[in-house]
Amino acid sequence: MINEQILSPVVQWDFGTAYEFFISLHVLHVPDYFGIRASWAAGVRSRIPAVERKLLEDVYTVTGVPMNWINSLPAPKDAISALWALKQIPASQRMIKLMGVDKPCLEHDPEKSAKRKQFNETLLRIAETRTWNVEDADFFMKVLGKKSEPLLKRESLERTLDWWSRPDELGEGFLSALQSYYQAFFEEEERRITPVLKAGLERAKTLSNTMSVEELFVELSQGVQLGEEFRAPKFIFAPAFWTTPLILFEKLDDDTQLIIFGARPANMSVIPGESLPDGLVRSLKALADPTRLKILFYLSRESLTPSELARRLHLRAPTVTHHLSELRLASLVELSINHDEKRYTIRKQGLDSTFGNLASFLQSDPTQE
Repeated sequence: MINEQILSPVVQWDFGTAYEFFISLHVLHVPDYFGIRASWAAGVRSRIPAVERKLLEDVYTVTGVPMNWINSLPAPKDAISALWALKQIPASQRMIKLMGVDKPCLEHDPEKSAKRKQFNETLLRIAETRTWNVEDADFFMKVLGKKSEPLLKRESLERTLDWWSRPDELGEGFLSALQSYYQAFFEEEERRITPVLKAGLERAKTLSNTMSVEELFVELSQGVQLGEEFRAPKFIFAPAFWTTPLILFEKLDDDTQLIIFGARPANMSVIPGESLPDGLVRSLKALADPTRLKILFYLSRESLTPSELARRLHLRAPTVTHHLSELRLASLVELSINHDEKRYTIRKQGLDSTFGNLASFLQSDPTQE
């Protein structure tokens, strides 16, 4: 019965600008990863008062986007209602509830499950005993460094652990910082992106009427194949603006996978007031690099892993991974993940869209900028 459900999973939908509230703040702290201009992101962060800005810089790389907590909120799940809900949680428990470190691990892989359990238990112990040690920092660097390096630095992590050892102060300071960010930037941004998110959700619902779940997943993720990493009896899809074309995903329970998909149109920039569509700029930059053109040449003939590409190109694997990340940000490659193995192939639809978007931009009315 479970296998039948996985073959024909249930699809549900969610909507709320609270997702984008936390997502945008995350992107602003790691702009390079999402292809956003770092100087502009720093300018937005500078609108937040210095003390609160420093707190966010210390902890947000580790905190991330609390997708499970946002999903649990009642409608309308906008930024104000999320801030109100967060304020109702006692300060000392605020970050624990937000990050869900007091909940059981849902990871089925034994190794990943053990690491996640230790991750949660260590944070809970630090908050309870109000102290941490060198072994704690070593553990977090080992676990988080694989995903965040070179974004996560040792001194930044240690400042994060210092904050966690003062849970009351962290809870109050983090809420205050979020409120400042809302007032300084997101209140206006929310008005700009809400219609776009609604349109993206309606488009996704329409697609779901004519596509299988596998096809829908590839379309909404702009090139990610539905591998074992994502499979579940039930999917909840929710639109995002700032992470386009990337997806965020989190297991809500044993049967449910939450997928946050990019819904920003190709002709729209993430930066307010910017006339050049950053999706088009990103694609053209990706195509202008000789190494990336060679990668697309090989991927147009067969799917390959980063290691296989590295051998053909006579390059180091990290260099190839960087180029593949740029191509993925440009929606020019498809990605399949099975048992931690990543395989890439060319995304012809992405190439066609790039050429079409370029033609549309060149033919657009300059008086409308």
